Order: sequence, then structure tokens, then C-alpha cells
Amino acid sequence: MAFQLGSALLEACVLAVVIKEDAYGYKLTQEVKQIMDVSESTLYPVLRRLQKDGYLQTYDQPYQGRNRRYYTITPAGREQFQGFLKQWNGFRDKIDTLMNGGTVQ
Repeated sequence: MAFQLGSALLEACVLAVVIKEDAYGYKLTQEVKQIMDVSESTLYPVLRRLQKDGYLQTYDQPYQGRNRRYYTITPAGREQFQGFLKQWNGFRDKIDTLMNGGTVQ
């Protein structure tokens, strides 16, 4: 079953990966792919937007003779993630209630 997932949820998932540890683009794509269908061409604009908004920063690190770009979360990104997490938990609770026969208020 496939559900349409909005860009805010994708941003939240990216921040959830990076809040655990710094990650490079391919690794981020692979982790996010575990839960939703996303391609690198979809993910990189999200990474640029999160960086532009001040939620992520980048740094380069040599790897096998070339530079690999890593993404790290900023304090503003941590704050944004906490807001996403709060919204997600409320949404999830309402969906769980509805799907299990309850009434959402």
C-alpha cells in the first residue's frame, strides 16, 4: 500500500537521519529509502532547501581520493526536527485511533 507523502515529511525524515549522525547524500538516500520511495534526484533539492533554510550545514571530507560532502544538523535544524516530531506524534495518534475504530476529536 502506498500513501502520498508530503515534502514536510520527507524533510522530517532527512533531519531524523542527520540528527543521529552526520551523513553524506548517498547514505541519506539509502536510509530514507528504507521507509519511503525516494530517489537521489528528489532528495538533493530537499537537502539544498534544508541547507538554505539554515537547518543543515555541509562540510567535505576526503574519501578514496575525492571529497565526500557531509550534512550536519544545526541548532535551528534540531529545533525544526522537534517541531516535526511533535506534529508527527499528534498525527500518528489520530490515525491510530481512527484505524482502530475510535473517534478522533
